[in-house]
Amino acid sequence: MTIQVLVDSTADIPLERARELGITIVPLTVLFGDESFLDGVELDGPGFYRRLVSSQQTPTTSTPSPGLFEEAYRKLILGGATGILALHIGSGLSGTFSASQAAAEAVTRDTGVPIEVLDSRSVSGGFGLPAEIVAAEAREGASLEQIKAHAISLFDRVRLIAVLDTLEYLKRGGRIGNAQAMLGTLLNVKPLLEVRDSKVNPLERVRTRSKAQERIGQLIAQLGPLEALGICKSDDTIGNELLKVARTFWDGSVEMFALGPVVGTHAGPGAGALIAICREPANPTTRPS
Repeated sequence: MTIQVLVDSTADIPLERARELGITIVPLTVLFGDESFLDGVELDGPGFYRRLVSSQQTPTTSTPSPGLFEEAYRKLILGGATGILALHIGSGLSGTFSASQAAAEAVTRDTGVPIEVLDSRSVSGGFGLPAEIVAAEAREGASLEQIKAHAISLFDRVRLIAVLDTLEYLKRGGRIGNAQAMLGTLLNVKPLLEVRDSKVNPLERVRTRSKAQERIGQLIAQLGPLEALGICKSDDTIGNELLKVARTFWDGSVEMFALGPVVGTHAGPGAGALIAICREPANPTTRPS
């Protein structure tokens, strides 16, 4: 059997790593006025952030059409896929999951090839890291049922805690949610947020970026034993700063996820996050608190 893994571009998986693991990426779209760009294809992260800070226009984003997903699924099947696992940005943050699910149902009816579509309830490396893990397992011969079950378990154990330079971009994009209450008090402080269950939730306010990054490290370290760790970064400076923090409590490998144009539209420049996957609890039905 040949099982393939597909994600949308908000997983922020580097293209080279996706190729190594055989992960297919379906891009979302970023729009600056009348100009549209496929996320990570026609506009990369550095180019996007330069344009974001210099443009008078506020970018918007749009989900792929079901037809784009259908095209991707059929291409994988023509290439020999006997099963497909699709992992997507949280359904409360984007309509991408619904578009992919509609396409998967149509393609399965037509071809008989099973396509499982999962809502990660997260964003960026929050589901990019689990996608990499299960894609590696698929390449080693794991079944569709096995990698689906493992992906669900990983999603239940993911924690993503971020620091933003400002909440302005979340506000502009309408994704601010429960963090709205922090707006009136953010003069010279950095907001700590958690993305969980498709919601952006406020945690704390910290005076400087370095202190905020240290605090993220403390919060992640307090989770207990970890299975994997990743970093989301809007630029290399922030990535290196967070890596230094991570090394105070974690000596394993750290996967880097560069925040691409779609996620960057809402996070803005100067954003970074630590992504942790908590170790499987003794009782697998118990979710980490």
